[in-house]
Amino acid sequence: MLTLNLASQNFSETITQSFANFYTEFTNQLPGIGMGILIVIIGTLIATWLGQFARKRIAFRTQDPLMSQFLSKALKYTLITIAIILALKAAGLGAIASGIFTAAGASAVVLGFAFKDIGQNFIAGIILAFSRPYDINDTVEIGENFGKVKALEFRYTKLKTFDGKDVYIPNSDVLTKPVTNYTEDGFFRWDFVVGIAYENNITEAKQIILETLKKEPNVITDADHQNFVVEDALDTSTVNLKVYFWVDTKDFRKMALTTKGSVIRSVKEALIAGDFYMPADIQEVKIYGAEKDFPIRISRDEIEDIKNN
Repeated sequence: MLTLNLASQNFSETITQSFANFYTEFTNQLPGIGMGILIVIIGTLIATWLGQFARKRIAFRTQDPLMSQFLSKALKYTLITIAIILALKAAGLGAIASGIFTAAGASAVVLGFAFKDIGQNFIAGIILAFSRPYDINDTVEIGENFGKVKALEFRYTKLKTFDGKDVYIPNSDVLTKPVTNYTEDGFFRWDFVVGIAYENNITEAKQIILETLKKEPNVITDADHQNFVVEDALDTSTVNLKVYFWVDTKDFRKMALTTKGSVIRSVKEALIAGDFYMPADIQEVKIYGAEKDFPIRISRDEIEDIKNN
């Protein structure tokens, strides 16, 4: 019984001593922990400020908001990581920092397989930041997605479609899929077909269409962007003319479509005013079999109209 009491007393003293040692060590480390927290806070503030400063300076020098945004974020997160490492060392937890890097190195292979897509997208984002087929607010088509570029992040490119959807495309897909940029140089060529009657003069019709294009304020004509009209096809009831004209694509979806509609309307009105006839398609009805007659009913009103005309 005496032995049991002594063992219990020794155990209590050991627990008490352990708590006392822990309290003493924790108290001694409090300044270091406080310093570490202060370093993280100050480091985060400095990293945020330097990131914003770098974004403005890069954007000012390169006139490239996409690259400046990407590089400023990379700088910010790098500085925050450095601040955390310094904070761990200041708090006397340098062994933990070393352990983190050792564990990260040991698990790099496993993480490489587990997060292969994330790594690909990150590397693709870096490539796109320096050499890319689009800029902020460019109208692009990437695969089946069509819209304006709104952001380039570490893992994805954000598009805003013209029906209001936000599409996030992995950066690796941007590198591997065809990218069509409608606004890189600011010009896009529209075309449409207009049909005139066979008895109409084709040369005169083409001249009227070209004069109409010149009157449209949003149609562009210069040495590099020529508008023209060509004979496209001899259709069933019309001679089809194909009209090609250039528009400004800075506001692609609205301005370009509005200009196209205005041109079609103006060309139609100009041709009618010039006594050009644009007939509808002729439909030929054939009856096969033994039946010789095709019964047609005509109302009395229609008969009176035929007589009067």
